[in-house]
Amino acid sequence: MPADTIASAASSELLAIRTLALVGPSGAGKTSLAEALLCKSGALTAPGSLERGTTVSDWDALERRAQHSLQTSVMHISHEGCRIHLLDAPGAPEFSGQALPALEAVDTAAIVINATVGVEPAAVRMMAHAAARHLDRLIIVNKIDAPGVNLPALLAQIRATFGSECLPLNLPAHHASRVQDCFYTREGETDFSSVAEAHRALVEQVVEVDGEFVERYLNDGDVDVCELHAPLEEALRQGHLIPVCFTSARSGAGVYELLDIITRLLPNPTEGNPPDFLRGEGAAAEPLHTTPDPAAHVVAHVFKVMNDPFIGKLGVMRVHQGTVTANGSLFVGDGRKPFKVGHLFMLQGKEHVEVERALPGDICAVAKVDVLHFDAVLHDAAEDAHLHLAPLDLPVPVHGLALTPKRHGDEQRLWELLQRLVDEDPCLKLEQVAQTNQTVVWGLGELHLRILLERLREQYKFEVDTAPPRIAYRETITAPAEGHHRHKKQSGGAGQFGEVFLRIAPLERGAGVRFVDAVKGGTIPGQFMAAVEKGVREGLATGIISGHPVVDVEVTVYDGKHHSVDSKDIAFATAGRKAVIAAVLEARPIVLEPIVSVEISAPEVATGDITGDLSSRRGQVVGTEAQLAGQMLIKALAPLAELVSYQNRLNALTAGQGRFTLVMSHHEPVPPQVQQQLMSGHRLAED
Repeated sequence: MPADTIASAASSELLAIRTLALVGPSGAGKTSLAEALLCKSGALTAPGSLERGTTVSDWDALERRAQHSLQTSVMHISHEGCRIHLLDAPGAPEFSGQALPALEAVDTAAIVINATVGVEPAAVRMMAHAAARHLDRLIIVNKIDAPGVNLPALLAQIRATFGSECLPLNLPAHHASRVQDCFYTREGETDFSSVAEAHRALVEQVVEVDGEFVERYLNDGDVDVCELHAPLEEALRQGHLIPVCFTSARSGAGVYELLDIITRLLPNPTEGNPPDFLRGEGAAAEPLHTTPDPAAHVVAHVFKVMNDPFIGKLGVMRVHQGTVTANGSLFVGDGRKPFKVGHLFMLQGKEHVEVERALPGDICAVAKVDVLHFDAVLHDAAEDAHLHLAPLDLPVPVHGLALTPKRHGDEQRLWELLQRLVDEDPCLKLEQVAQTNQTVVWGLGELHLRILLERLREQYKFEVDTAPPRIAYRETITAPAEGHHRHKKQSGGAGQFGEVFLRIAPLERGAGVRFVDAVKGGTIPGQFMAAVEKGVREGLATGIISGHPVVDVEVTVYDGKHHSVDSKDIAFATAGRKAVIAAVLEARPIVLEPIVSVEISAPEVATGDITGDLSSRRGQVVGTEAQLAGQMLIKALAPLAELVSYQNRLNALTAGQGRFTLVMSHHEPVPPQVQQQLMSGHRLAED
């Protein structure tokens, strides 16, 4: 086939690609809706069941047991000549590390709303994230046939929450057993409102983005909607129109119509807003827009990583530019060695469908490439070595758990397995805390970490013991003091001798430890000063009154004595350590605790309960800000020790709707009673 014929075929295929992510609160029916779409398109003969664990989307054993999504599932559908890439993202806030990256792979975010509940905070959050990524947005109201739903009130709530640009593309009819189109038709029967009014509102909203159509509409009083494709796409790109459509995944009402909306009205890869790529790092980074041209050099972005027990690491990517082919070669970021794309897959839940190529807009996967990682940019041109997407605004993991293997000697194995699990979720963080000698994994809540532990146990057959992470207290001093120690040891043969005089003084917070050599006249020979400093720093690092490192002090060694035969490094290290311990004990030592800046997002009605609870935890509220949909942002400072397992308490205060983030702020002295408790559990080590 001639090259120009191949290019023409690729371009035609490109225009028939759609990408859509189902996002929104848990329980809205996203997985059931995905199953209904697969069934209506002919990909399934019958929809699966969450209760029986037979859905394409929730295929993982843990998901089947929980009966809700724990990770983003990738599927594809064929309908009316279009290839629709469909992502089903989890709705629980603990799994934002799976849901938010899904937005980087699609042109349209479909926020699914449960008609029996109304607009929930998770829907507001996902709408805001989608707007920040400049995605086209669609609202799907699901469960429209549930008993007792008030759909007119819900539509009014949607418009009050998200704006008057939210307009219905269709309306429920015949007691929500079907839906009536309002864009292509001007009249029809509905359960509420008027098709004519909805049609007129849609047309007026669309033509507002195009001056020529505005003039025609004002002159003629109407416009043929078949001419409105270009202004419709512009209205979607600008967020000037956010269509609302109605469905029931259970009965199938509105599902086939939703497929038609996806194919006829939602953008292909040439019509959506281009992703926000950057070339370079930091302040020098320059914005760059890729071109959805199959003939250009390849740019693809890895938005999901999985470790499959059978095929190894699997990287799931959205192709933004060029054509990825099986057996081709790609670079990962600024890596200098390319990898071979041995096999190229499109995913259908857990099934891997092998394909020969992927065009711009396609979502595909490559396997057995260990260098792949989340957020990697794959390319085949040297000029794209430093290309990356603008970073996602991911929530900060603040719920920690210290892990130790049940079997001694498995520490390295534990670290390797945890690293695999952390690689799959950007909202998990793994840390080896040197100050407390603990392996700590941080997540977004108790459920998030519980699922991680279950994966360790079931997928890798690895058992661990858990404990809350220890708080990284510090010690410091409040007054200057002096210390002295003579280390003399004689046990037959060569002895040990070293004597050190030093002063210690407090420094400002955050200054660390400063060591000053002020010895005159060679009373401590220069070759031993490194040993003195080592001893001093060891003494401070192990803690004096509570077993936590001493910080923000200046230690000045000003005198000492040595012996021409018995002085050794170990003698001066011991003398330095004991001299600094003696000095700290005379310098009115105190214990410092970490104070964190807390931001809590919760329903406004819970504000009083939250601020009262913070006060009981020695917290200080520093401000509040009203947010969308009756939400309140509460800003406070509080001791980290008082916020261990705080998410559980916040869930109780907000009926599970509150979220919080922590950022380290500073250290402050602990109250006297807390210091006494910490001191009582510590015994200063003796030689």
